[in-house]
Amino acid sequence: MASSLCWRCLSNASTQYPIHAAATRSRLSIHITFRAFSTTPSALLPQPPKKSTTGGKQIPQKGRKALVIGKPKRPPENRSRRPAPGERKAHRKRIVLSNVNAIKVSGMQDIDEENMFDRRLEGHVVGIPEALVDRLRAVEAFKPVQRWGLFWRPGTLMRRETVDMGKMIADVSSNDGSSRTVRRVLVGERRSGKSMVLLQALTMAMLKGWTVINLPEAQEITIGHTPYTPYTPFPSSSPVQYIQPAYFSRLLRQISNANPHLADIQLSQSQSTSSIPIPIAPNISLSRLATLGASDPEIAYQIFDLLITEILAPGRPPVFFGLDGLAHAMQPGTGYTAPNLKPIHPHDLTVLNWYLSFLSGKSDLPNGGIVMAATSQSNAPRAPALEVALSQLEGDYTTLAGQVVPKKEIVPLMRYDERVLETFSGGKSIEVQRLEGLSKEEARGLLEYWARSGMVRERISEGFVGEKWAMSGGGLVGELERAIVGMRA
Repeated sequence: MASSLCWRCLSNASTQYPIHAAATRSRLSIHITFRAFSTTPSALLPQPPKKSTTGGKQIPQKGRKALVIGKPKRPPENRSRRPAPGERKAHRKRIVLSNVNAIKVSGMQDIDEENMFDRRLEGHVVGIPEALVDRLRAVEAFKPVQRWGLFWRPGTLMRRETVDMGKMIADVSSNDGSSRTVRRVLVGERRSGKSMVLLQALTMAMLKGWTVINLPEAQEITIGHTPYTPYTPFPSSSPVQYIQPAYFSRLLRQISNANPHLADIQLSQSQSTSSIPIPIAPNISLSRLATLGASDPEIAYQIFDLLITEILAPGRPPVFFGLDGLAHAMQPGTGYTAPNLKPIHPHDLTVLNWYLSFLSGKSDLPNGGIVMAATSQSNAPRAPALEVALSQLEGDYTTLAGQVVPKKEIVPLMRYDERVLETFSGGKSIEVQRLEGLSKEEARGLLEYWARSGMVRERISEGFVGEKWAMSGGGLVGELERAIVGMRA
């Protein structure tokens, strides 16, 4: 039963009803309890229980297996589209040769067969004719690292070596009744412009109407990504040669697209087509013959062999054979394996054996031409035999700093690849051309072109040119481009 007293009555009891305190305490049995104020630190309070990281499941002891009831959770499904075969490589090798958002350089002169050896153009940037851009793209002369997509159109610097190259091509093309063959290897420091000089040589050979065949990367031939099969046209052939049908098919398509003049040259009646497993029309053009071989990899090598024989027939135009990444063709082994489980030597691959036969001089060019190879310092395997052979052909040379570098000698206790040394020790001379940095006049011409294209905001003064020339290692064109154009890319 609730008490009839209230708190107000208790508070007024002392004034309205003066009764004795003892009597009041005896009548009222109400006790009010208060909790005293505490200063105990919170760290001394009992901690709350930790949450279980196993979701309420009992953690098995060490050495015991836990009984899992239910299906395990599957990993989340990846719903992104996987790239198709070859899509990554196509994206990596994608090259953009023009940019409509870039500033158009007015008054830029195109290179042609008349001015390609003009000394007055030395140190100036000239444009590549639009008619040759697709043909150069077909032979994969442009490299993805050359930043072509930052400019309105492709252009190239006429350096001293370029003018000399144009003069040499003009001399080979001269109709003096004698055929001249030039065999040359481009060497130099990293980013010295070896691939660019090879591109310029391909451009000038196309301007002269030559037949151009280019192997853009020797690494693609030796890396082991192409199907291969033994090819023994004669039972006693040693060592066994290996053909790459897919690569020959691709090479024939390249030849057909890069040489439109082959459409006007018909197959010679004296050539036998008995080695071709399909019927060949007697009056077929060489361009159509190359397209026929490109469409069927099984007969690509036989078509290629017949096509090269026709290209080198008397009365044909001069030829230009190019190769980039020479060290991959001179390494001890490749990514391919022989039946005895040993790596196949690069010279046993038919396409490289064919090219090296012209570079070494074992095979001649009856109508004249140029066989050119470029080395690489940024992507090259170790090839001691190649280094010694090129050094002995070049001899002593002087660097930009004035330091004389002596030629390398063969170390008696070191093993060298005899097949590589034999390639460069034949009776035919092979020239070694070393590319150094640009001169300050050439660097100034290149910087002025970049300034007109909007890639350089500073004023092109003597101090600015000297500073950039020194920072690029003495005018190395690749370092100069990376320091200025690469910073704005």
